[in-house]
Amino acid sequence: MHPNLYFGRKMRRNIAIIAGGDSSEHEVSLRSAAGIYSFMDKERYDCTIVVFDGKNWHTEAGEPIDKNDFSFTRGGVKHTFDFAYITIHGTPGENGILQGYLDMIGMPYSCCGVLAAALTFNKYACNHYLSYFGFHIANSMMLRAGQKWPNAPKIAETLGLPCFIKSNIGGSSFGCTKVKTVEEVYPAIERAFQEGDEVICESFMQGTEVTCGVYKTKDKAVAFPITEVVTHNEFFDYNAKYKGEVDEITPARIPDAIRDKIQAETLRLYDIIGAQGIIRVDWIITKRQSDKGQCTKDDVQINLLEVNTTPGMTPTSFIPQQVRAAGLEMRDVLTDIIENKFN
Repeated sequence: MHPNLYFGRKMRRNIAIIAGGDSSEHEVSLRSAAGIYSFMDKERYDCTIVVFDGKNWHTEAGEPIDKNDFSFTRGGVKHTFDFAYITIHGTPGENGILQGYLDMIGMPYSCCGVLAAALTFNKYACNHYLSYFGFHIANSMMLRAGQKWPNAPKIAETLGLPCFIKSNIGGSSFGCTKVKTVEEVYPAIERAFQEGDEVICESFMQGTEVTCGVYKTKDKAVAFPITEVVTHNEFFDYNAKYKGEVDEITPARIPDAIRDKIQAETLRLYDIIGAQGIIRVDWIITKRQSDKGQCTKDDVQINLLEVNTTPGMTPTSFIPQQVRAAGLEMRDVLTDIIENKFN
């Protein structure tokens, strides 16, 4: 029987779940791939995890990928794919590089295209671009390797203390530091530069951190219940994200009006950047300041933190949590994402 035949009659789609990559999030990506594999509808799809490790692309079983057409050979039989589900967190799957390759060979995939992926991967460029559409963002500055930086007192004066210093292209809070003193500024910058050639220094915003997942197909728009993030640490760092040092409360303990506003703003952002598939947007709710620096009564401001176009997909990640809270099945959501490219 041909490997694509379903009970000898119906064609099953072959899905490549692409994971790994060349950033510090390599292992996190592999966990997301295992989660996606577990969620997939095995009655509809034959799924293969494909691991990227530099120029070495191979199936989880070790068969090398032929980069000419993204195929592999097993037992003397050539296997091709109908669709790629990208779950690389970092380069080359989150920044548009892999999407460009897949576009060239004509393979549909799960997430944003080249432009949207490249834009959202660059946190500084993305947030400042979105600020022109009315989204509130933190005061920030970007430093590039090889260029002269402002001195530490100037950075602290401009942004205030505490502030955050982090990689402009990293994820999972690798290289991120909450800086409380002038003396900590330069060590934090050096640490962030270990993740890439651009670093963001960003003002601290005190408030309630939340995250909202959404996706759209040709016939519907879905906004999931919002998750409130209450970290046990200084901020939502790696240990909070992956070692349970956080309370993730879904649905978030926020008024309905604010919930509705965040969901609507997340869907609006989705359209502005031209997103595809599932994205997750992180927000922080702060008190709005008057001209005299006083908080106005019962008034809040919703601030954009970050856009994530390949969110984590382990069973305990935000998106699966939100899907469950919505009374939906991850299997059906993933099927929506895949079949939307063929309808």
